Amino acid sequence: MENFSYLCISVWQSKPTTRKPNSTTRDMASKTLKQRLRRLVNMADDLDREGADLSIRGGVRFQGANVFILACAIVVASVGLNVNSIPVIIGAMLISPVMGPILGFGFGLAIKDNPLVKSSIKNFLVMVAISIGASTLYFLLSPLRLENPTELLARTNPTIYDVLIALFGGFAGMLEQSRRQKGTVLSGVAIATALMPPLCTVGYGLSLLNARYLFGALYLFLINSVFIAMATFLTAKYLHYPVVAESDTLRRLSRRSITLVLLIIIVPSIYSAVQIVRESNFSRHVQQLVAAHGTIGRSLVYDHKVHFSSRHATAELLLAGPAPTDRELENFYRAAENFGIMRNQIIINDQNLVASFAAIESDMVRDIYQASEQRATALADSVARLSDSLSAYRSQTAAADAVAREVMVQYPAVRRVVVADGRTLTAENPSKPASQSLVLVETAKALPPADLQRLEAWLRVRLNQPQVAVVQTVTPQ
Repeated sequence: MENFSYLCISVWQSKPTTRKPNSTTRDMASKTLKQRLRRLVNMADDLDREGADLSIRGGVRFQGANVFILACAIVVASVGLNVNSIPVIIGAMLISPVMGPILGFGFGLAIKDNPLVKSSIKNFLVMVAISIGASTLYFLLSPLRLENPTELLARTNPTIYDVLIALFGGFAGMLEQSRRQKGTVLSGVAIATALMPPLCTVGYGLSLLNARYLFGALYLFLINSVFIAMATFLTAKYLHYPVVAESDTLRRLSRRSITLVLLIIIVPSIYSAVQIVRESNFSRHVQQLVAAHGTIGRSLVYDHKVHFSSRHATAELLLAGPAPTDRELENFYRAAENFGIMRNQIIINDQNLVASFAAIESDMVRDIYQASEQRATALADSVARLSDSLSAYRSQTAAADAVAREVMVQYPAVRRVVVADGRTLTAENPSKPASQSLVLVETAKALPPADLQRLEAWLRVRLNQPQVAVVQTVTPQ
């Protein structure tokens, strides 16, 4: 009994107890999570600061092979933009060395290396000047002028989205420079943050003296350059690259300059992005309105045009049919408000609607009449051809009947005559069939060869056929 009591007490003491986690347990779990996250984003074991420093300084130098590579990139980008070829433009992005001085500038600011900053700015300006000059010369000499140069136009309206692309592309590029094992990140950054195509578009704008191409593309190039350099600067600071020279005055000057430049660059891009979003939404709402309400009373909305200005956007609706009444227009304006379009944004093109409808109706009748007349003419031609063929066939049949009667009169032994026209082919010339008449003569007794020859000669003259074959069959009575 004592053993049993001891066993029960042991089992009861060994039961797990359910306890609520205290603050110490939560703190330990939070600490473990932070350690795991820290290990996940840790780059200390994969950094190669010395290698990155040498690589960035090497990319800043503009001499030797970099000069020829820049020349190749200019030609490739200019040709790609000139012919609207996206693969060629991508190739120019990949081989362009312009990104080297931009990375060097941001890296030099981060480590306070004034000689590197000055060298980067000098080489950067030289590369930009050469690129713009060469592309301008190319477009001046090129005989090709596209009616709708979409790839050139794409480089003339930068927005805040281009800022984000350049910024995060710069982050990726600097991180790629800093790690030991290099991959293909720099190639992707070169494609995403296009530098050479905007420069060539600036040259295109200079060749045409077109301010839209010139300043729009130059603004896009500045956005890409400034924010790639900014991302390089921030990444180098985050990775704790050693500082070459520390100066409070230089640090304050750099901060003020960077802040001022960023404000100058970002504010117009935000405005441009807002305008693009508004224009896109307005165009979409107009399309939805026209799709839902394609008529105003008895008038048909057969087309619409969207106009954008610095103040507001307007939609011009082109109508066909009787002019709508005031009540019908009021109902349409109310329906448009449901799509976010105010009545002062709608322009009804109702000039000469009845006349235009009559003109459209007249054009339709004229087209129908012309089509009917063409079909009637074609039918008349077909009937004439068939009549000619029928007449020819009848004349040939009548001639054959007369020939048969004449043969039987001349040769009483002939009991039946069959005249047929056909085509003959020879082994010597199988590709050119010749016409030939076949005359089947049925006689009670065989005609002499001389009579057959004379009959054949007579048939050639009578049938006006140079080739006549006479076949004799003898059927005794």
